[in-house]
Amino acid sequence: MSETNMMNIPALAVSDAKRQLLKLYITAIEKGIPFKKLPTPFYWGSPGVGKSESVYQLADALSAKTGKKVNVTDVRLLLFSPVDLRGVPVADANREFTNWLKPKIFDMEAGEDYINILFLDELSAAPQSVQAAAYQICLDRKIGEHRLPDNCIVIAAGNRTTDRSVSYRMPNALANRLIHFNIISDFTSWKSWAMENGVSPKVIAYLSFDNTRLCVEPDGSDLAYPTPRSWAFVSTLLSTVDDDPEKIHSLISGCVGNDTAIEFESFCKGVLKMPCIDDIFAGKCKEYPKAHDVLYALITALAGTVYNRHSTLTLQELENVCRYVSCLPQDFVMVFMKDIGEIDGMNKRLMKCRSFQQWISKNKEYI
Repeated sequence: MSETNMMNIPALAVSDAKRQLLKLYITAIEKGIPFKKLPTPFYWGSPGVGKSESVYQLADALSAKTGKKVNVTDVRLLLFSPVDLRGVPVADANREFTNWLKPKIFDMEAGEDYINILFLDELSAAPQSVQAAAYQICLDRKIGEHRLPDNCIVIAAGNRTTDRSVSYRMPNALANRLIHFNIISDFTSWKSWAMENGVSPKVIAYLSFDNTRLCVEPDGSDLAYPTPRSWAFVSTLLSTVDDDPEKIHSLISGCVGNDTAIEFESFCKGVLKMPCIDDIFAGKCKEYPKAHDVLYALITALAGTVYNRHSTLTLQELENVCRYVSCLPQDFVMVFMKDIGEIDGMNKRLMKCRSFQQWISKNKEYI
């Protein structure tokens, strides 16, 4: 599809697309509408923006909502040929006709206690002969004589032709069989995901400080550049090899590029100037940093600590950290309160904190 056509479809963050599809499938289940009656969603988006991860998040959400086990069959169509999708031809017992052995992707649990998701990834990178073989799967939920079970959802994804990735123009006949979403990078939804999934506070703090670095359009010759996926790699390197970015510069720059790695390392030097997090929770800290990079690192670390300790956090510790944060510049207080307010059950506990109540009464116009 052309870039002009891409502008004629909805642009959504990964979390919004997941929310829309979750509502669609839950409603279909409640109304008894078969999945085969629903059109197949297609995620368009640049590499590393989170398309594949979103499908697994959708599976987890469906399982939580329905109580059923949700299995994802991940098929990278770039690695398939039309014969791989149809199955291997063999002669029948009388050696008169051809039978087709069922491909492994059709081996799914058909029981009522299961939901299957067939994820056709990298569809736009597959040759047009393979895309044509996907017609029947997307529209008729079958290929040849092989049918998907009724409890199967089909979702597809791929890169755009403008993303400088391997991509073929999608035939109109296939495009018209799909619901199209243009998946875009969104810092707010990424930050929520990052906090839930233990991404390094240094990475979250740096991208809070400059969220334009979350996903950067690469130059033609760039091999390493920032994306949500490459920042997740950086977080893994920090937790696995060394928490000091300067000591693993080559590894980090190999993920996000040399320039971004240097900026990230420079930012992380400010983390060393942060007050002691444990002292803040204990109510012993009277030191308030003024540099913006240190403040971003500080409130990110505090919010992450609240998230990690929320099941054991005492009311006094919550009071101490709220009292401390309320003395920081207003913009940072707002970010902190919003972040911890998204933690399950935290709002009720916050309403018991005197410092939080006082801050609310003074800032009602911002709430």
